Amino acid sequence: MLNGKKIVVVMPSYNAAKTLMQTVADVPRDIVDEILLVDDASSDETVQVAVELGLTTFLHEQNYGYGRNQKTCYREALNRGADIVIMVHPDYQYSPQLIVPMAGMIAYGEYDVVIGSRILGKGALAGGMPVYKYVANRGLTLFQNILLNFKLSEYHTGFRAFRREVIETLPLEANSDDFVFDNQMLAQVVHFGFRVGEISTPTRYVPESSSINFGRSIRYGFGVVGTSIRYRLHRMGVVKATIFSTDSMKALPEYYQQIDTKVPRANQTEEGA
Repeated sequence: MLNGKKIVVVMPSYNAAKTLMQTVADVPRDIVDEILLVDDASSDETVQVAVELGLTTFLHEQNYGYGRNQKTCYREALNRGADIVIMVHPDYQYSPQLIVPMAGMIAYGEYDVVIGSRILGKGALAGGMPVYKYVANRGLTLFQNILLNFKLSEYHTGFRAFRREVIETLPLEANSDDFVFDNQMLAQVVHFGFRVGEISTPTRYVPESSSINFGRSIRYGFGVVGTSIRYRLHRMGVVKATIFSTDSMKALPEYYQQIDTKVPRANQTEEGA
């Protein structure tokens, strides 16, 4: 709790067993009220580790993708009364200790959204970001700043904090279930006029950290370009893009089960309605 605001950290997870404990250990529990983990049908022991750590844990019945994982994260965080929702990747690529300043920037009314930027300062390359990813990041960010008529140091970070009303407003169900979800969400934030702040964050590229391969990076890049073009055409009134229209808002189906950490494993699942 910070300034009377309930803070929920969400972790969209896939095969994060090796880094989850270390990530959770760095979460500032003096202000974070709950950590919620959604596992996207991992093939390792991510769920078992989450249960042992006492996290509020959900398990997708199959691998649906990073974007749909976040949809579950945000919905369940709101269901638990979160005033501020902070997404932290459980692969320890970002520093959870920065949750404090990020949450504070929202809790005290300065911003609606805060992102942890790897580009501000010397975080990206020093932390081991591959050169091709750094170059692509800078090029795509420049392209988006022009088309969105906005200014961010990067649109591709996975470390983000949101005021509750932001998540309630954005038509997230219209977004992709794949990695471009992140980029679509920030474009929606800009479209709906929310205040966005940035904070410099170090990043760690280590073998245990998750990272999409070159082929999927190319597909992500094309998705970013497509999102930016749809944004500009929508703002010009040339087309009506679903991801920027509240007409597309609807209830999401439940496709997961909650893991109850308070009872033996054999009785841990409860089917979603």
